[in-house]
Amino acid sequence: MIYDITFPIYEGMPIYEGDPSVRMEAYTLIAKGDTANVTKLCFGAHTATHIDAPNHFIEGARKVHEIDLEKMIGKCKVVDIEETVDAIEPKHLKGLEEVERILFKTKNSNFWNEPEKGFRKDFTYITPEAAKILAEYQIKLVGIDYLSVEKFGSEDFKTHITLLKREIVILEGLDLRNVPAGDYELICLPLKIINELGDGAPARAILRA
Repeated sequence: MIYDITFPIYEGMPIYEGDPSVRMEAYTLIAKGDTANVTKLCFGAHTATHIDAPNHFIEGARKVHEIDLEKMIGKCKVVDIEETVDAIEPKHLKGLEEVERILFKTKNSNFWNEPEKGFRKDFTYITPEAAKILAEYQIKLVGIDYLSVEKFGSEDFKTHITLLKREIVILEGLDLRNVPAGDYELICLPLKIINELGDGAPARAILRA
């Protein structure tokens, strides 16, 4: 069975506060006499389901097109975090020492049921202390079911920096509403964008049971 865990990109969707909004327009139209239909797209690299590259927070670090694809394809565990939990802490990581890729399913998944309400600031996040343990576990990828692994309003971004220093792929904006906790194969392919920053890219992500 295949689960599509990618949240779609569309105008009016929730965007992390301060990031570029999504704009789409018809660039050419067959109905207007053009040869083909072509859409012009404009949105930030961290829109909807996306990955963060080390250079997102660490100047001069690896860019998105330089990330090893092997980190984003392979065995993966979806961990269900109780809806009462606002912050993923070390106590939630027990028994995950041997996991290569981990996706956290939290109360955030319910936010995708009401995207018309816009960006939510009260999302469940990963604490810096938990990020440190995940880095010690030598995990290849960490994912979460909203637009950031970091607490909203953070000023030091320790969670991001702790993970990205170890070149752990951060996968954000996942749609895990229909995915039971358990073991899967993850296939996550970010757009191969090459630019000056290379900070991240939207991705199509699926789980195969």
